[in-house]
Amino acid sequence: MLGHSHALSGLAAGAATLPWAPVQGAVGQAAWVAAVGGFAMLPDLDHRNSTVSDMWGPVTDVPAGAIGALSGGHRWGTHDAVLAPLAFGALAVAASGAFWSSLLLMALAIGLALRALHFVIPGRTETTILGNLVLSWGGAWLLLDHTGTPSWLPWAVAAGVLTHVVGDAITTAGVPVPLLWLVKRKRLALSPIRTGATVEKVALVPLFVVATVVFTYTNTELHTALDPLVDRLRSSG
Repeated sequence: MLGHSHALSGLAAGAATLPWAPVQGAVGQAAWVAAVGGFAMLPDLDHRNSTVSDMWGPVTDVPAGAIGALSGGHRWGTHDAVLAPLAFGALAVAASGAFWSSLLLMALAIGLALRALHFVIPGRTETTILGNLVLSWGGAWLLLDHTGTPSWLPWAVAAGVLTHVVGDAITTAGVPVPLLWLVKRKRLALSPIRTGATVEKVALVPLFVVATVVFTYTNTELHTALDPLVDRLRSSG
């Protein structure tokens, strides 16, 4: 799937899982949805010189090369439906114990989402290294400053990574057969949809957008605020 499709599917998954997310309050819920959306891009940090790995210049590009080498190359270990959520989740466990490492992790999630959803901000400021750094770190600081130490981050990482893997599994390129690819490199493709095909652009992307809006409305206090307004508009009509 294309990068913006992964990010949108992650936002939809984050909104859909809010009833089970270990967060409280509107800010915590917003942080959860943003984190899952951003971490849905995390598996693609497995090769250098990609759009995602260039996000913060060498700060993200060099680690991407190391991740790719350790995981067996692009779309292998980081796309294993079992190993990838566990491995990335374990790293998040180590990072979530302190504010500054949690801040880095949350900024990474926001930065990845902004990089993928490059059409969100006019002028595409979020695609520049400096612009992305300012927006992602500023957003992460605001969210975490109001939610405390985010012990939920490993769960958001795992949810985002798994969403990414499922998304790639429904394309012709597929994903590695979980665990078994370590013995024999075989891939699993669940549908004939090509990455970037018309069906992805005109069907899946709008579906992810609608799902994000619907689940955000139903799973947050947003409906409490909007329902009286809707009722008032109906009665006046």
